[in-house]
Amino acid sequence: MEIILQEDVDNLGHIGDVVKVRNGYGRNYLLPRGLALEANRRNLRVLEHQKRLTATKKERALSQAQTFSTQLAALNVVVTARAGEEDRLFGSVTNQDIEKALKAQGVEVDRRKILLAEPIKQLGTHTVSIQLSGGVRGNVTVQVVRES
Repeated sequence: MEIILQEDVDNLGHIGDVVKVRNGYGRNYLLPRGLALEANRRNLRVLEHQKRLTATKKERALSQAQTFSTQLAALNVVVTARAGEEDRLFGSVTNQDIEKALKAQGVEVDRRKILLAEPIKQLGTHTVSIQLSGGVRGNVTVQVVRES
């Protein structure tokens, strides 16, 4: 019996896979629990249609992420902080500070998407990566200046 998996099933396959199983396993376990559908012509056509829709959605999200990445690259974010001698900050600039500075410029970015290996503790210009959807990363230039 051939079936289309509706959910991930251990040792069998992932969502959308068309797999061949024994009749009893399919009829008595997978179909009643809603884990699978019978692989007839109609269900296969619906599956192909859904795959095309998800592919176009992924493609659209990827193109939007790439355009947003180019917009981020053009931005220059300025963060003011108190600093002592040798341009060392009292405290540090974190992803929350960068999020607030981006929001002030009208760009909405989740602070968890701002990738800082460690907080910024020096005055100067730093490049910060931002994780966007679809595995695309954008870079933004953060300029840390002394508070007057």
